[in-house]
Parts: sequence; structure tokens; C-alpha cells
Amino acid sequence: MARGTAAAGGSAKARKVTAPRLPSVRLQGLRDDPAPEFRRGERYDGVRYSRAAADGLELSGTDFAECEFAGVSFSETQLRGATFRDCVLAEMYAPVFRAARTSLRDVEIGNPRWGSAELYESGWQSVRIDGGKLDYVNLRGAKLTDVQISDCIINELDLASCTATRVALKNCTIGTLDLSGARLKDFDLRGTDFRVLSGLDSLSGLVIDDYQLTLLAPLLASHLGVVVA
Repeated sequence: MARGTAAAGGSAKARKVTAPRLPSVRLQGLRDDPAPEFRRGERYDGVRYSRAAADGLELSGTDFAECEFAGVSFSETQLRGATFRDCVLAEMYAPVFRAARTSLRDVEIGNPRWGSAELYESGWQSVRIDGGKLDYVNLRGAKLTDVQISDCIINELDLASCTATRVALKNCTIGTLDLSGARLKDFDLRGTDFRVLSGLDSLSGLVIDDYQLTLLAPLLASHLGVVVA
């Protein structure tokens, strides 16, 4: 029995984890728009926006393709159903970020500052977030494929009922992480600190390190009714 158990453990350790597939976003020939007048449902292609403000605008269904945003403010902007494709967003500021059911594909986000971010039922594919501080991120019911978030401070990350494939959280600090009802595959949490983890029934597909396992052990024991004496 001991030999069989050891063999099973060795096989589990040898299991390969597939990292997110994240091609670099390369933007060329962009034209500058120093005073943009964004309108709902319009398409914006190949534009660079620097220190622009879109606060409080109604931009539902707007389409941004091959655009660069540097220091743009989206506070209280309504972006429901908007699309960002092949875009770079740096120093993005949004105390209240309303972007439910948005679509992000091949997007790089650098050092964002988000307060309450409503991103539920969104679709993210090949999205990278580097740095930044986020208060509450609501990605309930979202579909995340090839996503990496690194060196980021997140007070609360709500991934309940989401589908996440090849997602990595690297060197992040998370207060509360909710995975209730989530469907995970190659969800790599190694190297990230978290205080509270919800959704112990939905951890299949989660990848953790030895230290994180020691943190989870008491929660798992309590969840399963195991008494450690």
C-alpha cells in the first residue's frame, strides 16, 4: 500500500502545468488624438490616447482595435459590451469601472488603479495585467482563457461561476479570492499570497505550491469534517 501511495504522489507531482499563451501586442503607425470625443457604439482603430478623460460617458458596445491608452481615466464610464482587441492600456484609472460583458482579446494592461470593477460575464483571451492596485474585481461568470496577472495587489477577486483555462496569478497579494462554482484548468496560483479562499468545492484544476498547501490544509480539513488531533 505504501508503494502504491508513493507512486500516485509522484505521478501527481510530475503532472505538467500549461502556462498562459500570451503573444506580445505590437502596435505600429498609431495616430495621436489629444482631445478624443468618444461616442457610444463607434469603432476606434489605430489611435493613441494620452492622459485623456472618458469619465461618466456612455460607451456601451464601443469597439477599440489596435489602440494605445496612456493614463486614460474611465471613472463611472459605462463600457457594457465594449470590445478591446490588440490594445495596450497603461496607468488606467477608474475608481468605479463599469465594464460588464466586455470582450478583451490580446490586451496588455499596465499598472491599473481600479476601485470597484464590474467585469462580470466578460470574455478575456490572451490578457496580461502587470502591476497595479485593485480594490474589488467582479469577474463572476466570466470566461478567462490565457490570462496572467502579476505583481498586483487585489483586495477582493470574485471569480465565482467563471470558467478559467490557463490562468496564472504571479507574485500577487490577494485579500479574498472567491472560486465558488468556478471551473478551472491549469489555474496557477503559485507564488501568490491570499488571506481568504472561498469555494473549496471548486478547487479541481488549481495549481498551488507546498507553502500554500499548508495554508489550505486547515480549511480543507474543516470542509471535509476531518478532525486533526
